[in-house]
Amino acid sequence: MPEGDAVWRTAQRLDRGLSGRELTRTDFRVPAIATVDLAGSTLTETVSRGKHLLTRIDGAAGAWTLHTHLKMEGSWRVFGPAERWGKPEHLVRVVLGTAERTAVGFQLGVVELVPREREDDVVGHLGPDLLGPDWDEQEAVRRLLVDPARPLGEALLDQRNLAGIGTIYRTELCFLTGYDPRTPVGAVADPLRMVRLARSMLDQNRHQPQICTTGDKRRGRSLWVYGRLHQRCLRCGTPIEHAELGEPGRARVAYWCPRCQPPR
Repeated sequence: MPEGDAVWRTAQRLDRGLSGRELTRTDFRVPAIATVDLAGSTLTETVSRGKHLLTRIDGAAGAWTLHTHLKMEGSWRVFGPAERWGKPEHLVRVVLGTAERTAVGFQLGVVELVPREREDDVVGHLGPDLLGPDWDEQEAVRRLLVDPARPLGEALLDQRNLAGIGTIYRTELCFLTGYDPRTPVGAVADPLRMVRLARSMLDQNRHQPQICTTGDKRRGRSLWVYGRLHQRCLRCGTPIEHAELGEPGRARVAYWCPRCQPPR
């Protein structure tokens, strides 16, 4: 699933490509809103909220927000008038067209249209957005520590605590702060430092397509431990371990170095 920085970049592309322009075509290929036509309305902006996308559309039909989520396979792409979409039609979930460009949402995990005043119904549960104007490090720490016994790796992935961290940043953040992801979150000595580092990592990577936490963008060298199963820690050479963390059906793989991240 794309991390918060990738979703932020997607919002930027949609915003640059369509905002301020009149929609000449809308096509929502999901049953609940398949008959809705917002052609003639103006797409005012697209913003990210953690891993969620909010596309705001204003017109005679009212003020609406198109809420989408990429989940595991989704993507948004913006095309010029003569460009081919490059993917089969059956993968298309949303089409937003203007005279100059067309935005196409493929395999989107969530597509819903809500009145503007009801945006909180779909994203109000999220914690402070690591890349958003609502970022509040103290509130993020407070939410993380609500359940001190919860494993750190689970608490960091919970978007109700702080919005935008995915499995890659979770893994790298635990490594850089020296904590086994199974450590109870209440045992973290300096949670404020941890959330500040999380924000710094996403902020530094949001303008580049490849996540890099090591400072070395060469293939196989950009991440300290994530995805390095059966390989050795880049820092100390110890074989990397991994496990599924989380509730059944929602567990996500975590990686760690047993030497650099000793149990607490």
